[in-house]
Amino acid sequence: MSTNVFTGTMPALMTPCNPDRTPNFDALVKKGEEMIAAGMSAVVYCGSMGDWPLLTDEQRMEGVARLAAAGLPVVVGTGAINTKSAVDHARHAQEIGAAGLMVIPRVLSRGTSVAAQKNHFKAILDAAPDVPAIIYNSPYYGFATRAELFFALRAEHKNLIGFKEFGGKDDLRYAAEHITSQDDQVTLMVGVDTEVYHGFVNCGATGSITGIGCALPREALLLARLSKLAAEGSAEARLRAQELTDAIHVLSTFDEGPDLILYYKHLLVLNGEENYRLHFNETDELSDAQRNYCEQQYTLFRSWFADWSAQGGIIAECM
Repeated sequence: MSTNVFTGTMPALMTPCNPDRTPNFDALVKKGEEMIAAGMSAVVYCGSMGDWPLLTDEQRMEGVARLAAAGLPVVVGTGAINTKSAVDHARHAQEIGAAGLMVIPRVLSRGTSVAAQKNHFKAILDAAPDVPAIIYNSPYYGFATRAELFFALRAEHKNLIGFKEFGGKDDLRYAAEHITSQDDQVTLMVGVDTEVYHGFVNCGATGSITGIGCALPREALLLARLSKLAAEGSAEARLRAQELTDAIHVLSTFDEGPDLILYYKHLLVLNGEENYRLHFNETDELSDAQRNYCEQQYTLFRSWFADWSAQGGIIAECM
């Protein structure tokens, strides 16, 4: 089995669009390369941020294959309505040498059934036995994997090595208290931008999957580094991590709503990345009020960060 990729900070890549609203894989690879060059440990493709429900299976596999062919460590999302499609994505991930697998629950059909989800997870893990995998827990998928199910799966599938929690403080606390703290070979990934500090400091997370980091990689990496030092007992790092968490909070909360991709693509456009201006559905767009609010908050944060980061000390050490 390959080395555990589930440490560090990794961005959930969005899918850029061509003018005809088909995926722009050249721009996708370029973005992945920029993220790794910025210091990210890997990239995630075709989780929720990648618009997996709006892409065909063939498009998703092409994106994954292009990222892997470029030499990028890619973690592949297995989101699907039916188990066969999820298995196909897992098998393809192993074939092209993906670094990791993000195992997403079955949706829409029998989504609340523990037995159905167990069989779904097992089929995915069986299809890619050599790829390190984490269960993706999210309230948006309508199913919460609990400790009993996780360890029943892990007993049969040694490639299951971790847990990504997209829920809030209580969900992360549950994952740490009942799953990842039971076995030091099991890793916890923070899956929501608002809880990076809590996840590292209070829940023993080893890494994070970020949305805001696609637009602000330096700042997302800094927050993770400060949070790690805070988890080791540094009082100065704890203070600075809390300050940064508070300042970036509004931008991070975009990660929690249904318009997250619309917001984060708009931030990339503000950064000058025109390949992210379009969405796959023409009617998917921010309202004028949302766009104005997003821009105001982005300007405010960047002005604050320029001033705050000039203080030196542990901030400078971690940048």
